[in-house]
Amino acid sequence: MNCPCGKGLYETCCGKFHEGKELASNAEELMRSRYSAFVLKNEPYLLSTWHSSTRPQEPLFNEDPTQWTGLTVKHFSEASDRLSATVEFVAIYKINGKAHRLHEISSFVCEDKQWLYVDGQFPKIK
Repeated sequence: MNCPCGKGLYETCCGKFHEGKELASNAEELMRSRYSAFVLKNEPYLLSTWHSSTRPQEPLFNEDPTQWTGLTVKHFSEASDRLSATVEFVAIYKINGKAHRLHEISSFVCEDKQWLYVDGQFPKIK
């Protein structure tokens, strides 16, 4: 099966992270694996890679009709200490057949050699 993130085969791409065989080596890998987890509705993985300070308490997928259809990474930037990073991406999705676009600049931190999603900002459309 092709990986939902678009980088190769699921088993050798995001699957190895979802199954706990490896940790993402940088924030872009983590962001891609989290996108794939949203596609596959893998809530345990999403919660385990969400920083405790911003992790939601409510379920993520209560009758969620979202169909994720594509991902484009626009920019990846890592701090010189390799302990924080940002990833700008655009994800395309459909709800009830209508296409939508999510453009986010996500913030990540690395704690104990594990990258974690902190939060995201939505750039203003010019």
